[in-house]
Amino acid sequence: MDLFDYMRAGTMKSEAPLASRMRPANLSEIVGQQHILGKDKMLYRAIQADKLGSVIFYGPPGTGKTTIARVIANTTSAEFTQINATSAGKKDMEEVVRQAKDLLGMYGKRTILFVDEIHRFNKGQQDYLLPFVEDGTLILIGATTENPYFEVNGALLSRSLIFELKALGREEIKTLLLRALTDVERGMGAFNGVLEADALEFLADMAGGDARNALNALELGLLTTECGPDGKIHITLETASECIQKKNVRYDKGGDNHYDTISAFIKSMRGSDPDAAVFYLAKMLYAGEDIRFIARRILICASEDVGNADPQALVVAAAAAQAVERVGMPEAQIILSQAVSYVASAPKSNAACNAVFEAMEVVKSVTTTVPAHLQDRHYRGAEKLGRGIGYLYAHDFPEHYVKQQYLPDEIAEKTFYHPTDIGYEQKIAERLQRLRSR
Repeated sequence: MDLFDYMRAGTMKSEAPLASRMRPANLSEIVGQQHILGKDKMLYRAIQADKLGSVIFYGPPGTGKTTIARVIANTTSAEFTQINATSAGKKDMEEVVRQAKDLLGMYGKRTILFVDEIHRFNKGQQDYLLPFVEDGTLILIGATTENPYFEVNGALLSRSLIFELKALGREEIKTLLLRALTDVERGMGAFNGVLEADALEFLADMAGGDARNALNALELGLLTTECGPDGKIHITLETASECIQKKNVRYDKGGDNHYDTISAFIKSMRGSDPDAAVFYLAKMLYAGEDIRFIARRILICASEDVGNADPQALVVAAAAAQAVERVGMPEAQIILSQAVSYVASAPKSNAACNAVFEAMEVVKSVTTTVPAHLQDRHYRGAEKLGRGIGYLYAHDFPEHYVKQQYLPDEIAEKTFYHPTDIGYEQKIAERLQRLRSR
């Protein structure tokens, strides 16, 4: 490192954002993640003993994935190299591998490669790393906000331990805020700041489990607020609300939180809990989810889970889907709320849904022929072939019903639709029972 590099490194360290400056330097400084970093846990022991194998850290932003990697860098005797998958190319990886081979061959020193945002590597890039991870040239540490079981090659996964990091709790966020407020060397201690109790509670809550979000808000507040008469910078609730503005909802449209939230949304409607369903609706709307996507899910639930127990549910859902396209946000949230609360509160039956799946299985496994009396008799020569002969026109009979065979001979006794005794479907069941018993 020359003089300019040294000066640049020093400047970057002092000018780095608060969240970066406050990164823990050792395991004892890490807040949270006790389910993997408790003193009795394997990861803690492996880091302390410098016996870490390849691992992948997976979790929401601001939970400490990069922090743990930095702690490992400060603890290990191995060479530690970091690349970011968003910018690294094959040449960068080739250089890392070349240096790792040299260190291992000449000094017996292993290399830890930390790949941030590892899910951004394509299959080819991940495949390139595989043999070097397998033969021990590299110890891989990957960090990702995406589910690694979807985004990382199975071969790499099988050679790595997966550790899921959880969103930080409110008390843990408060601990980090107070530490940053008073730390003179790395934090904002020199600003002589005071974080009022209600502002502390507010930031801890609004951070949404993301330590970076909370620390950024604290830093902004201290840098932009004038000193009070007592010579101190007071971060009030009003100041805190201006600095963080909007709660950080953990909801990535392409990631796990998206799928988890929509899953909870659908299951809440299916489970007849309108309060939970509306909550998840609000969460999706707040995070900017496509209202057309939400409307489609309501439509599916209205048919799949409500079905004929309340046929009106599908009508309401279809009307809502059409209305939100015409109206748009913000009024669309009112329409969606009406549809969600109706579908969630409606009686439930999946009999109609199951009927088509049962029929589909039969279609795939049994060869059938349409009964002759149901075949089309209007094309030339159809009558001579016996097409449509003997068909009974239902409207010519009492109640517009006449008993005759409609299913193919091969499955004549099959029953696919089994209506329940729930809601309107009870009436359907009673009518079918009466007609079938004739």
